[in-house]
Amino acid sequence: MSTTRPLPFLKGHGTENDFVIVPDPDGVVELSAAEVARLCDRRAGIGGDGVLRVVRSAAHPEARDMAAEAEWFMDYRNSDGSIAEMCGNGTRVFARYLHHAGLVGPGDLAVATRAGVKRVHLAKDGDVTVGMGRARLPEEQATVRVGDRSWPARNVNMGNPHAVAFVEDLEYAGNLLSAPGVEPAGVYPEGVNVEFVVDRGPRHVAMRVHERGSGETRSCGTGACAVAVATARRDGADPVADGVPVTYTVDVLGGRLVISELPDGTVEMTGPAEIVAEGVIDPGWWGANLH
Repeated sequence: MSTTRPLPFLKGHGTENDFVIVPDPDGVVELSAAEVARLCDRRAGIGGDGVLRVVRSAAHPEARDMAAEAEWFMDYRNSDGSIAEMCGNGTRVFARYLHHAGLVGPGDLAVATRAGVKRVHLAKDGDVTVGMGRARLPEEQATVRVGDRSWPARNVNMGNPHAVAFVEDLEYAGNLLSAPGVEPAGVYPEGVNVEFVVDRGPRHVAMRVHERGSGETRSCGTGACAVAVATARRDGADPVADGVPVTYTVDVLGGRLVISELPDGTVEMTGPAEIVAEGVIDPGWWGANLH
């Protein structure tokens, strides 16, 4: 067991995509995959879609080369303990924690992630905007299957992989307790997040998502960005090509996100982020529950 002392934590969420936050500025806490999964257990642990470990970039081997640009590194783990490159809602919650802890003020800041440095703006009204970088649209395409239904999926990479399928009804996604079928598997060798999308109105869509390593979540920030980009291309909009920015409202189970793609190709995501609780995990809990 790597944790032998009381472990401070917080709980936060962004459009109900929720996270256990572990402050670790000096990079001394080592959480195994099993410990992360236990923390995220909704019955026997704190409960969450993932863990956000807050580390100074200079103290983490994967982030030291970003330390001059971003003081803080978001070490993000899925709820099964696996490492993820990026989490859009998690980045908003991460930034909200930094403000909550008095480590940053409102305005602009940079956050280091495994998908590079992300630019964040903390608005005074509570919303947080994250510069998510440029979407990549690999040529390889796939088919998503649920039961006897299947749909072509748009391949979008937002620092992590997404398969975006447009459907007639979000109920067609099924219960999403297990991952939808994606064929051929070679298109996504590291696994994939799968989004199901329906139209709600002009530049307004709704989605459900199965996140690799977490199952269905109430919201997925990178997924909402992938959905907006895929929808824009479907609608014939390409800001890089035509120089006109495009904005979509994306409804998720946990709320609403606003996604803009700019003429330079960068994608911005705006939405709420909240800290809801904080406390300390007793070391005896680790000993009793982790083997």
